[in-house]
Amino acid sequence: MVVTGRAAVAAAVVALFVTLVMPSWLGVVLATAVLAALVAADLALLGGAGALEISREPLTIVRTGRTVEVEVVALNTGARTLRGTLWDDWPASTHPENRGHPLELPPNTKVRLHTELTPEYRGDRAAGPVTVRLLGPLGIAGRQVRHRIPARLRALPPFRSERLLAAKVRQLQQLEGRNTSPIRGQGTEFDSFREYVAGDDVRTIDWRATARAQDVLVRTWRPERNRHVVMLLDTGRVSAGRVGAGTRLDATIEAALLLGGLAAAGGDSVDLLAYDRELRAEVSGIGGKRLQLKLMHALAGVSPQLVDTDYQGLLRTTLRRARRRSLVVWFTHLDAATVQEGILPVLPTLTRRHRVLLVSVTDPQVAAAATRRSGLDDLYTAAAAENVIAEHSIARETLRRAGVRVIAATPDRLPEALADEYLELKQTGAL
Repeated sequence: MVVTGRAAVAAAVVALFVTLVMPSWLGVVLATAVLAALVAADLALLGGAGALEISREPLTIVRTGRTVEVEVVALNTGARTLRGTLWDDWPASTHPENRGHPLELPPNTKVRLHTELTPEYRGDRAAGPVTVRLLGPLGIAGRQVRHRIPARLRALPPFRSERLLAAKVRQLQQLEGRNTSPIRGQGTEFDSFREYVAGDDVRTIDWRATARAQDVLVRTWRPERNRHVVMLLDTGRVSAGRVGAGTRLDATIEAALLLGGLAAAGGDSVDLLAYDRELRAEVSGIGGKRLQLKLMHALAGVSPQLVDTDYQGLLRTTLRRARRRSLVVWFTHLDAATVQEGILPVLPTLTRRHRVLLVSVTDPQVAAAATRRSGLDDLYTAAAAENVIAEHSIARETLRRAGVRVIAATPDRLPEALADEYLELKQTGAL
């Protein structure tokens, strides 16, 4: 039972009136009795709280940083009008607006109430209980109940690089439309015949076709469409470092989403593995239009883990899922310890079976610090920044000599740089 502020006002008025005509002790008793009678009457006229049925959607999906409305449906199944307030509880990280809603529901009436949510970070948030406070017609007393109705808000990655996807897809379509050039080697598909010209590799001559024609004919090739791309996201402690407005993992997710959309448009199948000491997320065997949304849902709840990545376990997991030769895009970090102790020991096995592309996020503040020389403190900072830059340069050269291509860029440049590298691999038939 809830006693409102109106009850105190009513008690004061009754007590003042009674004390004018009766002794003080008798007036207090009478005032209390009158107030109790008013509260009982108000509760009797209130109706049963069980007559109010509450429901809402179990899952609401929105991209991080955008606003969405979640709906609560209240239905009065009783014979009396229900008045009061409904409170829709959500975590503070969703930035809820308009959570409190006044209620006045006649019998057999339904109302839809909306709360605005704007999540600031990706992942799932569970809703709190729906609290309803029903008041009697006098507004003196009421009942408060909580309805625990399971509901979640899923904040997908923001995918700000989506604006680049359409332009990159057009480049890919133009590339595949004109690519009937003589590209030879593993990973190509036969396209057509053309006449032999000086400089062509004699191994491309098709002697059977030449025998049926009056000219020497050579085969032309085009890159295969149904290639396999495996994206590996290192979710260990190296992914937790702050770079710009987010973590390294946030930046790599942006790049992975753009690459996934571009690969799907190019007819390739895409697998994704997020791994540190265990598999945190997986998408496998999906291509086409379904891939983009599947990747976003899989990556929505992935967060950095403050543990050292098990690179041998990552290698075993990758080889189990990538049976045929694939492009392995490995998102990790280029610090000396990670490269020397984690990446280099597993590279020979990985590069022997697959083409490997390593992707790393660079910190723009480090590059900026290396250029400042205005004071003594800046000199020390610049020296440390130069040391980091040199360490990364050595790591890139070491990986290049091991047969691995490296893409390193700032968070705002990384998605486009990775997409351009993929288009170049497509163009040269290196996939």
